[in-house]
Amino acid sequence: MGASGWEYYVPYQEDVSAALEELRERVFRDEDYYWSGDHPLDEDDRVPRPATVEELWEDEDARESGTHSILDMERVLRPGEAPGACTIRPVQPDEACRLTGTDVLTREHVEAMEPLVEEGWSGRVAVLHDGAGRPSELYFWGISGD
Repeated sequence: MGASGWEYYVPYQEDVSAALEELRERVFRDEDYYWSGDHPLDEDDRVPRPATVEELWEDEDARESGTHSILDMERVLRPGEAPGACTIRPVQPDEACRLTGTDVLTREHVEAMEPLVEEGWSGRVAVLHDGAGRPSELYFWGISGD
């Protein structure tokens, strides 16, 4: 299937890790992720979607291929922590300035920030601001799945 890019906008909250968890819960609840059981070669082989996230990760296909969604990300990195697989790294002010000329990002800057995700099985998060410069949204984006 290959990896997939994904993106989500959520209302701003200071606790980015809590925002990630709420987003993951919503994506799972809304079934907004790839589930291999939806695409069998034979229609009789369809596998119902899991009832819990724990059941999702018990599935071998899900563990190997991922969900091509934010569900594949486990946590937000803390300052100074090295990036790794299945992690979300906050955009730093110097990165934002280098790509957009400002560290007060808005939706208009989203496209310019896309190159910050360079490797699969990783993601980024940026604080987006309203017209008055107040934080208004968190923008999560990344690449995952095989």
